[in-house]
Amino acid sequence: MTHDAPRSSRAVVVGGGLAGITAALRLADAGLDVTLLEGRPRLGGLAFSFRRGELTVDNGQHVYLRCCTAYSWFLDRVDGARLAPLQNRLDVPVLDVGRPSGPRLGRIRRNALPVPFHLAAGLVGYPHLSLAERAGVGRAALALGRLDPDDPALDAVDFGSWLSRHGQSARTIEALWDLVGVATLNATAPNSSLALAAKVFKTGLLSEPGAADIGWATVPLGEVHDTLARKALDSAGVRTELRTKVSSVTRTEQGGWIVDTGGERIEAETVVLAVPQREAHDLLPEGALDKPERLLDIGTSPILNVHVVYDRRVLRRPFFAALGSPVQWVFDRTDASGLTGPGQYLAVSQSAADEEIDLPVAELRKRYLPELERLLPAARGAGIRDFFVTRERAATFAPAPGVGRLRPGARTRAAGLVLAGAWTATGWPATMEGAVRSGFSAADVALRALGRTHEHPLQEAA
Repeated sequence: MTHDAPRSSRAVVVGGGLAGITAALRLADAGLDVTLLEGRPRLGGLAFSFRRGELTVDNGQHVYLRCCTAYSWFLDRVDGARLAPLQNRLDVPVLDVGRPSGPRLGRIRRNALPVPFHLAAGLVGYPHLSLAERAGVGRAALALGRLDPDDPALDAVDFGSWLSRHGQSARTIEALWDLVGVATLNATAPNSSLALAAKVFKTGLLSEPGAADIGWATVPLGEVHDTLARKALDSAGVRTELRTKVSSVTRTEQGGWIVDTGGERIEAETVVLAVPQREAHDLLPEGALDKPERLLDIGTSPILNVHVVYDRRVLRRPFFAALGSPVQWVFDRTDASGLTGPGQYLAVSQSAADEEIDLPVAELRKRYLPELERLLPAARGAGIRDFFVTRERAATFAPAPGVGRLRPGARTRAAGLVLAGAWTATGWPATMEGAVRSGFSAADVALRALGRTHEHPLQEAA
């Protein structure tokens, strides 16, 4: 293929993360000829797997909730739902090792009663808060339920200040609101937009009884987001090119687009930029957004994962959250990783890890192995078969107050050029759900511009 003879494709999707895969599948399902270009040697974006000796390791632990209907659609579309089952009912073990009287286990769980009574019994029995603090949580939850996450005024307010104004103690924020919020928002309450926090808590805890039931992949993420996704793209007729980095996107004299990869030029009517915000900024043609510099003002937030392979079993549960310890969440990845022989593989997921993301592995080892021994008595004296760390310094966009005004919608001012990515204006924080929803929005905008009739996939599933 020479630069003098561009290849033709009705639509080109730049970026093979969840947003780009979703957009490509939706466009192909609508009958378009689609090319997907991804610079990495695999699909899946930052939710991926890699080999380390005999293990298949996820770069980080990813979970989703029953209310994540878009990601559930994605799982169904790539035939992966069976590989990422949901809990029958929300049940989160929370171990507090910071109490003077010794460690205590509590649970955040629901029953089958209607909202908001589905959580009432679990809150009453939650031992990590006083009776007065539990009552205060109920009052704050009712106030949160009255907020409209789409109200732009909420975006300028930080969640921590709102919680304090609604009577939430520092202990309540630590033992409940941040326990959930840091994992879903990748920021503590003072650093989170009230609009995004309200979206998370209203949708997950106050929409329907089962909304917050947790699901996670029982296989490496790469099996779902790369292997199965590639199979679905191939079946839909999408041409997928990996290790193919786009160098420019330019308008033709006829009003179409040329996507240049350095080795190939592809002519298209529609281009979806489904790449991180800084990369999108660099590829955007002049005039495509009113204030493209705003994309550079969207901050990022890191996630650190500490991986420990023990020579024996030290944890009986599939996961738990911790209080009174630097450890946030611990997951058993033994079966998913393919670990053989005696032993257990645990992944410690640390969100909003700004202070630790660049620490040397040796220092993290000195910090986290003793903490795991505090949390898990069976780990005391256990041998360490492997210890390693994965870091995503720009794992998510930072959900800071004011970020809402920086996030663009899918539509640009350049006809035929649309945006996708969890950082776009989905109304959600940077989650797999937000990424898939952005792919829906990008495909919707593109198909309307082409005069294609289509139905929203979540309407189809209803």
